Order: sequence, then structure tokens, then C-alpha cells
Amino acid sequence: MDMKTLWLTVVIPAYNEKVNLARGTLELVAGYLVARKYPWEAVIVDDGSTDGTGQLLDDFAGIHQNFRIIHNPHMGKAASVITGALAGKGEIILFTDMDQATPISEADKLLPEFAAGSDIVIGSRSGREGAPFFRKVLALGMVFLRALILRLPFNDTQCGFKAFKAPAARRIFSIMRSAHPLKPISGPAVNPGFDVELLYIGRKLGYRINELPVVWRHQKTERVSFIKDSMNGIRELLLVRWRALTNAYKL
Repeated sequence: MDMKTLWLTVVIPAYNEKVNLARGTLELVAGYLVARKYPWEAVIVDDGSTDGTGQLLDDFAGIHQNFRIIHNPHMGKAASVITGALAGKGEIILFTDMDQATPISEADKLLPEFAAGSDIVIGSRSGREGAPFFRKVLALGMVFLRALILRLPFNDTQCGFKAFKAPAARRIFSIMRSAHPLKPISGPAVNPGFDVELLYIGRKLGYRINELPVVWRHQKTERVSFIKDSMNGIRELLLVRWRALTNAYKL
């Protein structure tokens, strides 16, 4: 894959992001992409926001070329990433968070790995700068449980910074959408099992997955609850195992 002719799709899920948009995170993304020498597009998926995010995104796309907005009903972050990835037109699909805890510039580390033969490249947060103690405890517990329940060998499955060759992204996300169809929900949804599930399916399909350290800084706008997210994480790990045992994944 020639980096000079690479076509990149950047997918960003958005749910009530008025604070992050006011911080200028999307301008940072645009500034990075405009400076690239290869073709690109940004697909922002509004997850049924209720704070005016949708209109702010439409206004942004109106004055920034190659930004495309998709308006979903509220279905959660996982549904937003899946929607954006399946709508993307690039050779490489990369998703990143609106808060830019891992800045988009870290793509410079991930993208060359595709020329070396990787099908999926995931960011790994080393040190977790500024993260509360409970976040670090939760991360260590999840490493153990992921290895025990799903035999995943990765240090960090939950970093919201992952890139895929387009065929791998389309196949994995199509399988996930088929196994549990997207549907509207109420209330916030972090979907802690989403990243684990996509990596589990990717390994089962035989894709070459590479994990690289990336910069990550804790953001105060993160929506994290220690007890709730711990319980949801364990439940969704078990759900992935159950779906695998019952052949819910049509590999």
C-alpha cells in the first residue's frame, strides 16, 4: 500500500459533544487532515444528540470540505462507529474519539503498518497519563478477564483509536451488525464490549492485528463509572463468549 496514494476515512462518533466542539477538537482533526498529501474523508456520526451537537456538526461540515455528517437515532457509540465504517469510502478506516484523548496525529504511527502487511492496527495507551486510579485498576482487571474468557493477547483493547483495511472493517462490522442488529436505545451507552468483540472476530477471521503504543491523555469530559462500567465490561465479555459458542457470528 502506497502512502502517497492512500485514501483514508476517519470515523468519529458524536453524542452530546457540545463541550468538546467548543474546545476545538474537530478543528484539530481538520487541521491534521488538510495537511495530508493523500486523499481523505471524515465521517462524523451524530448519535441522536440532544444538546445541539447535530446542528453544530452540520455547520462545521458546511465550511470544511470532505467532512460528512450522518445523523443516527440514539443507538450508542458502537452503532455510530459501525455506521461510519460501513459508509466510509477509504482504503483504510480509522476511528477516533471526539475528545481527542489520543490525538489524530497518532495516525502517523498506525498507517505505515498497513504497508508492512497488517490488516488491523490498534492503539495501546501506555502509562494512561492523568487517568484516575480506578481507571488503571479497571484496565488491569480487564486485561486478565479478556485473556481468561476470550484468550485475547492484547494489552489494551479499549483504546478508541483503531484502524482497519477497508475489507476487514466491512467484514467484521457486518458480522457484528448481523449478530446483534442496531436499534434505538435510551440513556448513555459506552459499549465496553464493542472493541473486545471486533478484535475477537478479527482474530477468528485470521486477520493480522498489530498493537502500537500511542499518546493518550485523560479527558475530564469522559463518561466513565467504575462500578457500572466494570459490571458492563464483564457482562459483555461473557456475551461475546456466548455468541461464539452459539455460532451467532457468521464467519
